[in-house]
Amino acid sequence: MKKLKQNRTVSFIIVALVYLIATVVGIAVYKALNLKWWLSLLIADVTATIVTFVFSVIFENASVYDPYWSVQPPVILVAFAIGRKLTVLGILLVIVVSCWAIRLTANWAYAFANLNHQDWRYTMLKEKTGVFYPIINFVGIHMVPTLVVYGCILPAVYAVINGVTGNAVSVVLICVSLGGITIQGVADCQMHAFRKNRNGAFIRNGLWKYSRHPNYLGEILMWWGVALSVVFAVPKAWYLVAGALANTVLFFTVSIPMADGRQSKKEGFLQYKKETRMLLPIKK
Repeated sequence: MKKLKQNRTVSFIIVALVYLIATVVGIAVYKALNLKWWLSLLIADVTATIVTFVFSVIFENASVYDPYWSVQPPVILVAFAIGRKLTVLGILLVIVVSCWAIRLTANWAYAFANLNHQDWRYTMLKEKTGVFYPIINFVGIHMVPTLVVYGCILPAVYAVINGVTGNAVSVVLICVSLGGITIQGVADCQMHAFRKNRNGAFIRNGLWKYSRHPNYLGEILMWWGVALSVVFAVPKAWYLVAGALANTVLFFTVSIPMADGRQSKKEGFLQYKKETRMLLPIKK
């Protein structure tokens, strides 16, 4: 199995098959339920995540779940959009979510080595939690992110299902999302270039000169733009910002602290942290 997982092409095929199975199961579960659309979608999403989790256990690699973050939203949104007469806002949401998904999935594929490689964060959690890791793996690595991204895509699905008509503010906020995607794409390219030609312990050029986590900033902007573009069109649906809020909280309480914690082991981190803002390039 280890030798099979070492082949990059085979690993790609395996991951693709895992997601095909998870998608088919998720759609089947959704169609089998006769509940409110958001509840049926939630149950189907959770079921698809469980399928992905089972395969991550089989292949002994929690990173099997990594593409789920970028694959889930467009699959869900496009599935609901097919066969519907979309408003301008609906079309813009499908476009922006698709652009975001293509960029993020492409970045994952570029960095994907094979199924023997696991995200350093998961390995660290496994070492720290020991016998409790299976629980951490299921809840923390798989289920929590699924629920967060479910909340993030919910405003767009709501807009598509209900034929929400946007306004000028909605268009501006869609542009904020596109700006977030652009920031992420530029930051990724700059990071890949840095890793190929390291000239120091920390990347200090481009967007990374002004922010320690420009990619996270872009992700936060993406989902706040999506959520608020719908909420400003339908103020009574204010609760749809829950996903964007949960996403922001996840970055501030988990992702950023873990990334900074790893970087802090390098010499000169305190100076680097002092000179470079966490997210926004603004002075104290």
